Amino acid sequence: MKLNVKNATPSAYNLNNVDADEISDVLVKIEKSFDIAFCDDDLKEAKTFGALCDVVVAKVKQTHADSCTTQQAFYKLRSAINARNPDEKYLVKPQTKLCDLFPRDNRIEVVADIEAEMGFHMNLLQPKPWIVWTFGLLLVASIALFWVNSTIATLALIVSIAGLRLAGRFGKELKVKTVGDLAEKIAREHYLKCRRDASSVNRAEVVQKVKDLFARDLALEPSALTKEARFA
Repeated sequence: MKLNVKNATPSAYNLNNVDADEISDVLVKIEKSFDIAFCDDDLKEAKTFGALCDVVVAKVKQTHADSCTTQQAFYKLRSAINARNPDEKYLVKPQTKLCDLFPRDNRIEVVADIEAEMGFHMNLLQPKPWIVWTFGLLLVASIALFWVNSTIATLALIVSIAGLRLAGRFGKELKVKTVGDLAEKIAREHYLKCRRDASSVNRAEVVQKVKDLFARDLALEPSALTKEARFA
């Protein structure tokens, strides 16, 4: 599990202050969401956020359709929730709280069932922040300990890495609160898979979804993601 200190709390900073590895992680998400692939030349030429958006739009070859992808994501999500309980049709609305649909005692199993029905991983659950910070600090301490005692440092390193992985696997905290929030999340992270017809896209949405991914994953204010915003 990746420990991302920048994402722990919201902050306002410019795109050119973001670490290149973090931007690479977002680019991978964009590739997965729109089923495209960036080449080195694409990224060399894209010096600004606007230029990168132009590259994404150019690579998305599907035909245009005006339908709203977030709305389609909501219908897909609602259908998956209802499919799990065919005898108890939930009155699922965008404002419905996920904690009511996914009880904490069996939340991991319920979410896994919904993901199997939808055909992709929603990345909805996470461990408690204090657990991540505890093992994260142990990881940092283990590196420092190599200057003192390599045996203890190695043990601490193994424990911290194993702890972070287990925390990520068995975390039960919800990353978003409502069905509507989750529909927005999966619509930007699994854009084509949320479309009723994957051979079409709403081209008016593409740039906004890219912007949303950058803003959410990098804790950037949307106002910082102008066409002229430059990468480091």
